[in-house]
Amino acid sequence: MSETDTSYRHPAEFFKRDVNLIRFPDPRDAPYGDIIAVGGNLHTFNLLRAYAQGIFPWPIEGWPLTWFSPQERAIIEFKDLKIPRSLSKERRRAPYRITIDEAFSDVIHACAHVKRPDEQGTWITPQMFRAYCGLHELGHAHSVEAWEGETLVGGLYGVDAGGAFAGESMFYLRPNASKLALLLLIEHLQQRGLDWLDIQVMTPHMEALGARNLTRNEFLDKLAAARARNLNLFGAKS
Repeated sequence: MSETDTSYRHPAEFFKRDVNLIRFPDPRDAPYGDIIAVGGNLHTFNLLRAYAQGIFPWPIEGWPLTWFSPQERAIIEFKDLKIPRSLSKERRRAPYRITIDEAFSDVIHACAHVKRPDEQGTWITPQMFRAYCGLHELGHAHSVEAWEGETLVGGLYGVDAGGAFAGESMFYLRPNASKLALLLLIEHLQQRGLDWLDIQVMTPHMEALGARNLTRNEFLDKLAAARARNLNLFGAKS
């Protein structure tokens, strides 16, 4: 079985039978570092429980699996979104066809393998790839794709943390492809009632779009409030 085996569908059964369940500590009780836990596996239940607590896996080469809840957490409040004039013009021109959940595995594969000038290697290991494809099959992970004809030229993916959305990674092969995919994701989430996006770690690109950092506790409060709303972010509207 892979890390995304879902044989035990009911959490109570999982607690009783599966010794690989990670019992994550409350991130509020770990104030001196970003790493919350070390070890365990990428079982679906571990991932879902992690995201519900504001924790995500981020493999480090040579280490056991590491689980993070950064002391500074980057988010985009949609009311603070800053769209550069050039990007707005490109959006109106609509150079790409933008879709949701049409090619999840292709998007995460591209995110893992696209060359980035400031990075060596990738944290999207084969185990991560399989685990997140498993989350997607169960309806918990989603992708946005940018197409030029029939060619995938950009996109992003992330996880629905029970009514809040955590963006994981993005890539582009054509100018602005990932940015336009992000704008469509934001528009989609707004239509479903969400007003912010978890981007985990600040980057210059996201800061230019209006992202800001929260303290860990501020983020956890915001996550809890979003989850309490029980928003339906990607399923069929009732």
